[in-house]
Amino acid sequence: MATPPLAEERPRTLVSHGDQRSDPWFWLRVREDPAVLPYLEAENAYTEEELAPLGGLCTTLFEEMKARILETDMSVPSRRGPWWYYGRTEEGKNYAIHCRRPAGPADELPPVGEAGVGEVIMLDENALAEGHDYFAVGTAVVSPDHAWLAYATDTEGAEHYQLRFCALDGRGGSDKVDDGTAPEVVADVGYGLAWSSDATVVFYVRFDDAQRPHQLWRHQLGTDPAQDVLVLEETDRRFSLGTGRTRDGAFVLVGLHSTNTTEWLAIPADEPTTEPRVIMPRREGIEYAVDHLSRAGDAGPGWFLILTNDEAQDFRVLAGPDDLADRKDGTDGKDTWREIVPLRSGVRIEDVDAFATVIVLSERAEAETVVRVLPLGAGGDPLDRDLLARSWVVPSTERPSSVWLGANPEPDITTLRVGRTSMVSPSSVLQIDLASRGEIVLKTEPVLGDFDSANYTTFLTWAEAGDGARVPVSVVHRKGISLPAPCLLYGYGAYEISIDPSFSHHRLSLLDRGLVYAVAHVRGGGELGRAWYDGGRMEHKANTFSDFIACAHHLIDEDMASAGALAGRGASAGGLLIGAVANTAPDLFAALVAQVPFVDCVSTMLDAELPLTVGEWEEWGNPLADESAYRRMLSYSPYDNVAGHNADGSVRTYPDLLVTAGLNDPRVSYWEPAKWVAKLRHLSPTTRVFLRTELGAGHGGPSGRYDSWKEEALVQAFLLDALGMVRAH
Repeated sequence: MATPPLAEERPRTLVSHGDQRSDPWFWLRVREDPAVLPYLEAENAYTEEELAPLGGLCTTLFEEMKARILETDMSVPSRRGPWWYYGRTEEGKNYAIHCRRPAGPADELPPVGEAGVGEVIMLDENALAEGHDYFAVGTAVVSPDHAWLAYATDTEGAEHYQLRFCALDGRGGSDKVDDGTAPEVVADVGYGLAWSSDATVVFYVRFDDAQRPHQLWRHQLGTDPAQDVLVLEETDRRFSLGTGRTRDGAFVLVGLHSTNTTEWLAIPADEPTTEPRVIMPRREGIEYAVDHLSRAGDAGPGWFLILTNDEAQDFRVLAGPDDLADRKDGTDGKDTWREIVPLRSGVRIEDVDAFATVIVLSERAEAETVVRVLPLGAGGDPLDRDLLARSWVVPSTERPSSVWLGANPEPDITTLRVGRTSMVSPSSVLQIDLASRGEIVLKTEPVLGDFDSANYTTFLTWAEAGDGARVPVSVVHRKGISLPAPCLLYGYGAYEISIDPSFSHHRLSLLDRGLVYAVAHVRGGGELGRAWYDGGRMEHKANTFSDFIACAHHLIDEDMASAGALAGRGASAGGLLIGAVANTAPDLFAALVAQVPFVDCVSTMLDAELPLTVGEWEEWGNPLADESAYRRMLSYSPYDNVAGHNADGSVRTYPDLLVTAGLNDPRVSYWEPAKWVAKLRHLSPTTRVFLRTELGAGHGGPSGRYDSWKEEALVQAFLLDALGMVRAH
């Protein structure tokens, strides 16, 4: 057995609100310190050596994953004007290839399965990734005239992208612009991009020093980026800026978002030098999203559709005229907004999408997603009182399942593209006729080998939290296994993000070995609406952790999970969940996996200069200014609550832990998991803990698909071993 590395202790006292904390591993956050990289490398070497006996199992799992996936495959093409656009992969290659091919008549079904005649490769990520350990495309948007592709790439994982422009002349063109010598390269851009109507102007986003997208810039195609124009800057550090173009192409939208407040501005896409105009001025605590509905035949002004929580906790939909330029100074046009979809009990409206003849709502009820179609009346008027009464819902096939709005890039449609999946059914892409509601399955995600969904069962069960709240749990396992069985429980619980039930090729390796897989839909997520989110954030954050523990006990009490053979897994904010649970209930779990975990949350939220900190205060609280927030966060911070002894004085041994980090991670800095592991080693030397840091990647881990599969195989091998499911050879 190898000797685990021990990070040097350097005395450091941190003082906040009169409270002193000892942090002898504070120095690990100084990346330039000559001892940091050697320590991370030593941890990697230790993890590799200790898990080497699982190498054969890792290889087996990886080969199983690869054998189930159709490596040469393509997405279902989406029509935009005269072209079908799609992405595809090729066996042996890590990255996607972005393509298009000429489209036929309007009623032509999308070509599925083969590229076909006339394919144009617009961007081959594999060619661009050559020579780089990490590669990611952040944005790739074709111009309205289909003549240009604007795309942004990152080769470090730090999420700072280089924006380039590729002429789509029928020959592709990616090889012409990425040799590093082209003058028209815009450096350090973020996510989000929008073209003007005439395809001569591109709007893009830039970050400040804290990794916050805060500026909108305008670039004239064919000019030196040094001449680009700053259009808008958001100075409130709580807010992040994003941009995009409405589906009907009428406006470039600029969104300004904090955790609980939103503001949108609009720029006519055919007048790109026009100053942005506010659609609805920001008001603290009021959120809204925007889409645009053009009037049929361009017969005068159209409407903005507003999805908002104004007077509606779970949101309602308003419609109002798009004549922003005609409003008098100082007016917000609020008196012109009309409610078209009211608040409905138990229904959270998550998105609104406008098409020429229908409005589509993405909804959530009872921990499941719903796609609702609202047919518009004559002339496409959204102010029809019978709009909701005429609506219909895309049917689901199982429970629990997920249904979502798919790629529908054009406003004038007669069919609607949706997606559907469950934990036992691979994702399907459906085309639904808006008149007859008839379905055509365009593609079901292939699963190679002997997979049969009938061999598995899935269901929704409800755990009871300590305060009486009912917490939904999605469960899947192979039929015929003996229950209770070893179980893996996954959780997240932050930012109102829902972990919806979905199919996983990789999960089959665990299910086929007899493991039960469950997702705890804990408070802090959005599975049961805005109140469910609010019930797991700020002063209620502890509910996230107690809900997860309640779900674990429920699975054991209902004879689904074996006591002593239960594991937990989470990533990022879900890694915070795993770290808090490790401190609160160390004897409940046999193993825990925490990927890029947010475990040093107090120190991070105390440092306003760190990336993203200020914008996170509305999610977690501001411990810098608010002592109660400081005390609250300190009570659950995984790093600050690592203990060497239990309450009865006995030596504490934590569950087996596998922890991951990314050296270039701009979201959860590498030192958070590194410090956590160092402290665990010091205070609980009997705990088996492994740290694996990607030294050339960021928050998402390895960028190539084969590399990510290998990482997943390692995680699964660790779990199977810790749960006693590795067969002796």
